[in-house]
Amino acid sequence: MEQVEVTSMSSRGQVVIPQNLRESMRLDVGAKFVVVGEGDTIVLKKIGIPQFEGFGKLLKTTQEWAQKNGLNQKDIVEARKRV
Repeated sequence: MEQVEVTSMSSRGQVVIPQNLRESMRLDVGAKFVVVGEGDTIVLKKIGIPQFEGFGKLLKTTQEWAQKNGLNQKDIVEARKRV
């Protein structure tokens, strides 16, 4: 649900995110944001740790590709050494 609050900017350009928003959005000290501005609008978008929901599928697809193309563990070790 959308929440609307009023805040102000300090002389140092700091803006306080109201406590109830910080709590409901689970914002902790040190949270990082992307700041986008256009006209009279400023948007803060929280930057979070990437989710690995699709990682299993990606891993399976990669393993199938490697098997289909004849790659083995030794090939991967050699490739890592070259890099």
